[in-house]
Amino acid sequence: MNALLLLLLDSRSPAGAHSHSGGMEAAVTAGFVRDDDDVRAFCRGRLRTSGRVAAAFAAAACQAWPSGDWRALHAELDARMPSEAMRAGSYAMGAGLRRLLRSMGADLAELGDPVHHPVVLGAGVAFAGGTARDAARAAALATCTGPASAAIRLLGLDPYAVHGLLAELAPEIETVSSRSCNPVRSGAAESCTIAELPADSAPALDLLADVHAVQEVRLFAS
Repeated sequence: MNALLLLLLDSRSPAGAHSHSGGMEAAVTAGFVRDDDDVRAFCRGRLRTSGRVAAAFAAAACQAWPSGDWRALHAELDARMPSEAMRAGSYAMGAGLRRLLRSMGADLAELGDPVHHPVVLGAGVAFAGGTARDAARAAALATCTGPASAAIRLLGLDPYAVHGLLAELAPEIETVSSRSCNPVRSGAAESCTIAELPADSAPALDLLADVHAVQEVRLFAS
């Protein structure tokens, strides 16, 4: 993995994802997440649903760079997000990541506007010399690390313990990413069209996202 790709995927990069909790703030406010075990269960559930979708779309975008059907990718991912608040959060993180990539020398104007975060992530990984597997792994990992980091701030949890539970999820993250690394026009037996990419859903997260969007006091944008 080269230095440019490491810079792109560094959690300390100013891409704006730090202001989004991936649904964790809403879950904490509702009383669904209270301790380390709840954080583990939340991240595992998110990984197996929206995480699987994000990984597949990031891999597809990486594979399609530089002349992919970006509008089709965006539209298909849009259709998989019935929550208006969840779509807005993905657009905002996509805009932040595209701004970061622009500062690194990547012109991603062809992706259109707005565009979902996983699509920008996949194209950015390709620009930085990464593979579809790298893009899928980065997307799958982010669906866990974002909420976990937010939980530390929201609940005052031990950051070392939370990092440990993320390590426990590493094999599952690898499984999700490995099954998403060549989803479109790969020539492999499991290849599929854009419309056939995963559409796993988590209705509770969709509902919580919309409730969170209208709350007056929020620490995170989503």
